[in-house]
Amino acid sequence: MRVRREMCVTVASTQASSYCVPQFPLSAVKTVYCSLRFIYLFSILFATGFASAAQVARIDDETALKQAYAHLYNFDFTGAQDILDRQRQVSPQAPLLPATKAAAYLFSELDRLRILELDFFTDDDKVVDRHKLIPDPAIRAKFFQTVEETEKLANARLATKPDDPDATLALCMTTGLVTDYAALIEKRRFGSFALAKKSHIWAKKLLDLKPPVVDAYMTFGTAEYIVGSLPFFLRWFVHMDSVEGSKKKGIDELELVSKEGKYYGPFARMLLAVIAMREKRPWDAETLLAGLATDYPANPLIREELARARKMANPVIAGPGTKK
Repeated sequence: MRVRREMCVTVASTQASSYCVPQFPLSAVKTVYCSLRFIYLFSILFATGFASAAQVARIDDETALKQAYAHLYNFDFTGAQDILDRQRQVSPQAPLLPATKAAAYLFSELDRLRILELDFFTDDDKVVDRHKLIPDPAIRAKFFQTVEETEKLANARLATKPDDPDATLALCMTTGLVTDYAALIEKRRFGSFALAKKSHIWAKKLLDLKPPVVDAYMTFGTAEYIVGSLPFFLRWFVHMDSVEGSKKKGIDELELVSKEGKYYGPFARMLLAVIAMREKRPWDAETLLAGLATDYPANPLIREELARARKMANPVIAGPGTKK
């Protein structure tokens, strides 16, 4: 009889609780962990991007979010925060505004710690490195304070309208942000898995809207590709609703977002570039990054990654039959 060992992991949520996860060989755990953290990063980025345009009164908020995202894509985090602060004076009860500001805090910290580089996600050893990073204490305090403000606004809305899309999205986003801070900066591994699955459920609700929010396919496309890349036996233990584990379906959904996404077309192109680099297709990554560099010329990271992809796609010929 085979006996499967399990270990209990405490999950930080509204109340402390415990759940059990299987013990796997280090290499198997490493593969799953790399995949889950990859999902965390992109799923929280997706969560920041949707603002309801169903009511005329909310169009100004949507415009502010679009402007803020233009600054974020150019890595102007302070400029994005300034736009959001001004808009909060107009719409103080809108939960997506502080939620997006919390994202700006997080991604400024991820950029400072060089976690947003494509090389971080194409090198599994860097992803699973357990060496704790040193967060900026002032940014950390502002980040968690803004998350708390968002949750209060969102919960107040849900108390009167349980299906409010902006409130649900804001909670989905803050859950993902806190998850990613724990996983990527504080290097707390399994404790964030339950929160990531909860964010995934909320993302599914966005696709159930009529019409569906195309940007939500960012989360599902990423999950499809990652689960599809796992060894077959590990798929038994990494279950997410509505995810088949098809790499092709994942790429198709990301390409849909890149063409029709309201906020995350550019980010889908970034993720497709990551996939191209992981699959040893630097020429495809070069094409994607070249377009992004044209659209967001102030983003230094895109230019750096483009140079790296271009070098890999066009190696210097050193002699007959050799490259370097």
